[in-house]
Amino acid sequence: MKIITYNVNGIRSAMSKNWLSWLQASDADVVCLQEIKATPDVLTDLLLVEQLGYEHYWYPAEKKGYSGTAIFTKQTPKHIEYGCGISDFDREGRNIRVDFDDVSVMSVYFPSGSSGDERQDFKFRFLDEFGEYINKLKWAYPNLVISGDYNICHRPIDIHNPKSNANSSGFLPAEREWMENLIESGFVDTFRYLNKEPHNYTWWSFRANSRAKNLGWRIDYNMATQPLQPLIKRAAILSEARHSDHCPVLLELDL
Repeated sequence: MKIITYNVNGIRSAMSKNWLSWLQASDADVVCLQEIKATPDVLTDLLLVEQLGYEHYWYPAEKKGYSGTAIFTKQTPKHIEYGCGISDFDREGRNIRVDFDDVSVMSVYFPSGSSGDERQDFKFRFLDEFGEYINKLKWAYPNLVISGDYNICHRPIDIHNPKSNANSSGFLPAEREWMENLIESGFVDTFRYLNKEPHNYTWWSFRANSRAKNLGWRIDYNMATQPLQPLIKRAAILSEARHSDHCPVLLELDL
């Protein structure tokens, strides 16, 4: 199974940049989207998505043009779970999950805290409460992949300038500790499992020509539960895709 996670920073914007041709070329089985910023009723290209063989499931935010997640899949799920049952997070369309016989795949969009203290506090509450949710979930669904934009760089290798960003949201000690605890609780950072090299990033600021200089952050992950570790076949950052300030991240499982 080929799984791709992609924060598209607006699905309509991405589609205007030939995103559907990229989707066809990717030949992914499951595509987890974040920051869709749209409801499916305003999209005119969904028939083309279906012609590529995808079913599509959407969990937009209540606020228009904001947040939201979706999953495109070539295989019909046996169950679709919308949200996590925590109203503050579900109003923002933060996560959606599809269950298959062999694996469950979630698309999740963690909050950003970069706009100020109020949203950083919201982010910390999300980490606490959503962390409890997935800790329970992994026992009910032992073969689980949580794909998405975590808005956290785990280690100094995951950010272009760790010293100057030591106090930046997304690289705060408490956020990094949360990522460490997630992995210690039974998750595998599938990219780092196969790739130990520095300078691998998934998001770049639009400012200062950051992407051309590769001054980025690795904040998008495919986290898999430990029982899936022996099945990890390939993991890659697809930095050539340029429909967003993020790029897609691939995970292939030999199910």
